[in-house]
Order: sequence, then C-alpha cells, then structure tokens
Amino acid sequence: MHSLEKIMANAAGVNEVKAGDRVWCKVDLALGIDLYRNIIDSFEEIGLEKIQHPERAGFIFGINAPAPTIRSAQNEKDMREFCKKHGAHIFDINSGVVYQHVMEKGYIFPGAVSVANDSHATVCGALGAFGTGTGGYDTAAAMGFGEMWFRVPEVIRIELKGKLQKGVFAKDIVLKILKELKSDFAIYKAIEYAGEAVTEMCLAERMVLCNMAVEMGAKTSYIQPDEKVFEFLKGRVNHSYTVFETDSDYQYCANYVFDVSKLVPQVALPHNVDNVSDIIDIEPFAFDQGLIGTCTGGRLEDLEAAAKILKGKRVHPDVRMLIVPATYEIYSKAIEKGYIQTFIDAGCVICNAGCGPCLGAHMGVLAEGEKCITASNRNFSGRMGHKDSELYLASPATVAASCVEGVLTDPRKYL
Repeated sequence: MHSLEKIMANAAGVNEVKAGDRVWCKVDLALGIDLYRNIIDSFEEIGLEKIQHPERAGFIFGINAPAPTIRSAQNEKDMREFCKKHGAHIFDINSGVVYQHVMEKGYIFPGAVSVANDSHATVCGALGAFGTGTGGYDTAAAMGFGEMWFRVPEVIRIELKGKLQKGVFAKDIVLKILKELKSDFAIYKAIEYAGEAVTEMCLAERMVLCNMAVEMGAKTSYIQPDEKVFEFLKGRVNHSYTVFETDSDYQYCANYVFDVSKLVPQVALPHNVDNVSDIIDIEPFAFDQGLIGTCTGGRLEDLEAAAKILKGKRVHPDVRMLIVPATYEIYSKAIEKGYIQTFIDAGCVICNAGCGPCLGAHMGVLAEGEKCITASNRNFSGRMGHKDSELYLASPATVAASCVEGVLTDPRKYL
C-alpha cells in the first residue's frame, strides 16, 4: 500500500484499502472558512444537533479578515456564535492563511486526515498528512459525525531530479509541471513528490508543491516526512503520531521525472494556470500591481527572497506592491529579521496576515485593464477583481524583481 492508503486505512479502522475503495475515515480536523456560512445552514438542514468532536472542528477567518462588508461581518458573527454554542474552535481575524495557521498550531501532523471548504487543503501533504477540499454539506457532515467517506485515490509519483539554480523556486517547478502535464492531468488522483530536489527543499517550498497540487486537479498530495518535518513539529504537536511508509512493491498509476537543474523562472500567463512560459521567452511588459503573499507565496522564506531583492531599492513609481504575510507568526518573524522595514523603505504596502487579495475579496482589487504579477496560485479571469484585468503567476523573487524595474524581470540578475 501507499502511505496515503495506510493513512486512510488507519483512519477507517481497517487493515487495508486500495484505489477505488470507498471508506469512512475519522477526521482529525474539519474546518470551515469565513467565505462560507452555508456550512451552518447545511449542518442544520442535515438535522445535526452537535459537533461530534468539537476539539477537532471549527471556523477560521483568513479571507474576509477583517470583515470588509456588513454581510461578511454578519457571517463571521454567526460563525463565532455557532462555534461557541458547540464548543468548537474559532480561529479569528488574527490567524492568517487557513492551513498555514493550523499547521503552526499543531493541528496537522503525519498521518492526520483533514478536510475544509478550502481547496488548498492539499498542502497538508507537506507534513505527511491527508488533506482535501470539501463542499459545505461534506464539511458540515464531517463536523457533525466526526468522519466522512472518501474514495481512495490512485497515486501519481512526480520525481524531481537535480539542483535548482539561484533565483528558481518551487513555484517555478509547479508552473513547469502544469505547462507539461496541464491542469486536468491528476483529477481525483493523489500526487506524491519525491527525488533529490524535494529532499533538499525547505519545508516552506515543499508546501508550495503540495498546495498547488489542486491546480492539477489532485484530490490530495504527499511528501514522505523527514527530519525537516519533525523539527517543524517540535513544540507544536504534543502527542504521538504515526509516520507511514509506502511499500516497496507499490505500483503508481503514473510516474513522471523532471530534471530541474536547468529550469529557469516560469510565468503563468492569463487566464489559465497551465498557460506557462519561460520568463526569457516573454517580452517584458509594464504592469500595475505586484503581490507577494497568500498560501503559496507568503511564508517567511518567500518574504526573505523578496527582501534580498528590495533591500536598498525602491518599488517602481508606476507599480503598487502589496506584501501579505501568511500568518502572524510569520509576520512577527519578518519584523524581527528586518524584512518588514525593508519593504516599508522600498515603498511597499504591508497588509494584515491572511488570504486578502488572492480572490478579490478585499485589498488589492484590480480595475478594468489592470495587470498584476502575483505570487498567488490562480490567474482565472476576474480572480482578483475586474474580469478584464490580467494576472501573471510567478515566484516571490520574480514579483519583487519586476516591481523594482516596473516590467516583468528575471530575478536571477538580483540573486
């Protein structure tokens, strides 16, 4: 069996599962996010009277935080009251990006099963856990029953060989994979990342790989936990957990190998995540806004890469540059290391931790015809504002270098 199958079998209380099986699994964390009050409606429509395990459920406010409209304020009020009534967690507006926050707080660990009405729950795979996005009814049911059913996915193995050049990051790898395999190649499958390039990556970079697995259609993702994971979990998870390993005779449904040693920075052009080109093949163009943040580009290492480029420089006068730390733990560390002061001196706008601009909820909304180079994960039409605005996905380093020069810029010249 694969490690993911062993996780699901363990959560289902059975000895063995295989791809295609339907199993009921215990859920270690069921999360609602502030966009979707319909979870409460679904909970009531199903006829549920209590949250089965309130210590393993709750709502987190990372998108409309703080509330930008009366409606979102009312939704958040209703969610707070729902959680207080049932004794569940309320991760309020001082939390940040959904899964980054709960990972930092020790709710995700190797072998865990987590669901949320957040499609980027796939990031849990970076800690050797099973995470997947669910709709309102499923999330409500997971809260009410403490378990939910899954179809066990087939597993695709993606091996990353070689050593990355300076100025090339996990975001570039993901965009390259999307370019080659397209955004629908892993629908309802799991993606396992492996290989020397993955082993060498810091945990933050691995999170980027797993986070964007959903952009390939994946149900979940996985990286075998190692000492980097265990070190991150020290002081965060205060209970035992099981690290599962894939059997040596396991047969993957597909295997892909990418040599990343010659990879150059990548950019996804409007309006699809797999519409990707090498940066050296794109004619430099002017743009209006740069964004570094979200669940894909707001970790401390992302801010560090941007700060190295921006140190002693100024953002181009025709560009607005937004910095959005993923969580307040990251925000605090960025202050300690001087990154935030570097951004302020460079003329950036520092936003509160959270998802903010990523899906056009508030902060950094784009007007008609505006262009944004962003370290976020989706560039669909209307994603960050007007349907006729344009989003270009790139690494935080590429965003930072571009914001200095005012046109799309290869970051390797600065690193």
